[in-house]
Amino acid sequence: MKRIGFYPRVRIEGGGHGVVSQDGAVLLAETVRKAWLDRAISTALAPWRRLRAVHDPGKVLLDVALAIALGGDCLADVGMLRAESAVFRPVASGPTVSRLIDTLAAAGPKALHAIRAARAEARERVWNVAKTAAPDATGQVIVDLDGVLVLAHSEKQDATATWKKTFGHHPLMGFVDHGGGGSGEPVAGLLRPGNAGSNTAADHVEATRLTLAQLPKKYRRGRQTLIRTDSAGGTHEFTAWLARGRWLSYSVGMTITDAIHEAVLKVPPAAWTVAVEPGGEIRDGAWVAELGGDVLKGWPKGMRLIVRKERTHPGAQLRFTDTNGLRLTALATNTTGIPIAALELRHRQRARAEDRIRAARTTGLRILPLHDTAQNQIWLEIVQIALDLLAWMPMLALPGEIRRWEPRRLRLRLFSAAAQIVTTARRRHLRFARHWPWTDVITDALARLETLPNPG
Repeated sequence: MKRIGFYPRVRIEGGGHGVVSQDGAVLLAETVRKAWLDRAISTALAPWRRLRAVHDPGKVLLDVALAIALGGDCLADVGMLRAESAVFRPVASGPTVSRLIDTLAAAGPKALHAIRAARAEARERVWNVAKTAAPDATGQVIVDLDGVLVLAHSEKQDATATWKKTFGHHPLMGFVDHGGGGSGEPVAGLLRPGNAGSNTAADHVEATRLTLAQLPKKYRRGRQTLIRTDSAGGTHEFTAWLARGRWLSYSVGMTITDAIHEAVLKVPPAAWTVAVEPGGEIRDGAWVAELGGDVLKGWPKGMRLIVRKERTHPGAQLRFTDTNGLRLTALATNTTGIPIAALELRHRQRARAEDRIRAARTTGLRILPLHDTAQNQIWLEIVQIALDLLAWMPMLALPGEIRRWEPRRLRLRLFSAAAQIVTTARRRHLRFARHWPWTDVITDALARLETLPNPG
């Protein structure tokens, strides 16, 4: 028998009909409807709709966000939706999309405020529909602020050399942490030049303001909202603003200074507490202690300084601030009534922000495709809408471990699924392939979304 290779040969023909590609994206489209995001953003962008315009600016913006959620990285990728108008309705042409981005960019802060207000309105609805007081099971909203380096491969406005000796931009992002059982959703995106400083307190204050504007009103002031950062947020100005402005909780990393290092050397052995892991497990080879006294002079009243020492893994390079072969790290917080080991564990869980950044890089933030800073700020807002949908859909429709799937896996298993479109009794039906391993996941998720209350 003649060998023909590993895969069967098939005859290829054009002209097929009745099959829709990327049909799993109806999960995101239905999430848009249940969150009332389409109505909110249409109303918000109404001032920028031209007379006798065919396409609603809100629909155009959401189409771009859906294309980004499906893996697109430029405005032209909205064409994948345009090819499936039976499911996504008429989609604007490339020039129409570009003109809208230019119009919104020219409007500046007014357009940004309108988009952000629509997102905040939809977010509050999603949180209410999800029947949770907050994404965190304890009733506290935890927001992680972190910088993201976005490389530029051509001359773009405000693209400069970065601290990692690359070239591009350095936006500051904020993500609500859904805890170990979920993902996270973006609540702040501040576009900055590549040479923007990591410890710039004014940028952290502005990112926090953007964050609070995205949260429901009851979370915009008070200790039930926790702002968490790495050592970039450990500045006098930022911690003072957090403590003075809205009495927010904070947990920020601290640089090991000479004063902190000397204070650690004076901590008696009995004052060290064994560090813990999630579930209360003891962390072998790691201890935490709280520092006080002169090391807190000049810092906001009520600030607590917690230091951690741990044995390094074999081959790890120690720093000058480490001591006796033990790695030192520190954090500052104003939370009381919780053991210091639990506070230190809570701060270490900030590492989940790296997962959110990885997801953002695969969802439109690998590059900034436009030239002007104002245009790329609009792009950054659209990326956040895409990330919102990728967080809200699992929150509302996916159970258990599946809720933690990251965008790459959602695209591969759910969104890329094709279906046959059938019209019966003037209604369109999508029939997903029976043999597709995740068809049940898609249909069950759509059924859950269907049970949620409709807007209006």
